[in-house]
Amino acid sequence: MASVGVLCLDVGNTNIVFGVIGADGEVLHQWRIATDAARMPDEYAVIMLSLLHHTGIEPGQLDGMAISSVVPSLTSDFIKLGRRYLDAEPLVIRADTPSGLNVLYDDPRQVGADRIVNCVSVKERFGGPACVIDFGTATTFDALDAAGDYLGGAIAPGVLIAAEALYSRAARLVKVELSRPPAAVGRNTEQSIQAGMLYGYVGLVEGLVARFRNELGEGMRVVATGGLADMIAAETPVIELVDPTLTLDGLYRIYRRNRGG
Repeated sequence: MASVGVLCLDVGNTNIVFGVIGADGEVLHQWRIATDAARMPDEYAVIMLSLLHHTGIEPGQLDGMAISSVVPSLTSDFIKLGRRYLDAEPLVIRADTPSGLNVLYDDPRQVGADRIVNCVSVKERFGGPACVIDFGTATTFDALDAAGDYLGGAIAPGVLIAAEALYSRAARLVKVELSRPPAAVGRNTEQSIQAGMLYGYVGLVEGLVARFRNELGEGMRVVATGGLADMIAAETPVIELVDPTLTLDGLYRIYRRNRGG
């Protein structure tokens, strides 16, 4: 049975993104499913194996498995899944996993695995200085200096988390679709919420990118990923590149560094 690549998973608080990366580093297939802490490993296995089978991939064709996770309660579940259903010992990315990234954070153990793998991908492909933005449950901004070392960053509430907080605390505001309003000045409540959420976060991004650039230098690259990256990037020129496969690419690079190939 011919090998097809490595299964890489990023377990987030809201979504789990996983994909198969071929020997040349190309993301062959990618999926996104909802994170549900109540699901058992067997249930996740049914979902994942079904999606793999749909693309013609059988477990025996996978070279291995790499995991980045910010949900400790699910990390062990996916380790069990890999061992039981894929006959693989997953590589779980932690602060002390050799990654080629020099982490200068006060306590490297506090840096989320997803932030590490994102920065590995950016460092190896573009170098530094760079600002890496991930629009997830939280919106994170990570800084690489000119040498490609990880300095730290900023963490803000994610767009959807902020919207949920607004709806839950303001009795007269109802949920609206997060989309581009006709103008920044909303003419009704729906448009006003959309303008505040979209353009408010554009302002957040532009402000933090400007401050990062003041500290890192004019040559700083800006790379974004995450579910809402395209929407925000469409409204501001400060984001140079949106890469939806950034995390999977970083996972694959760290896997190859540790497991060979």
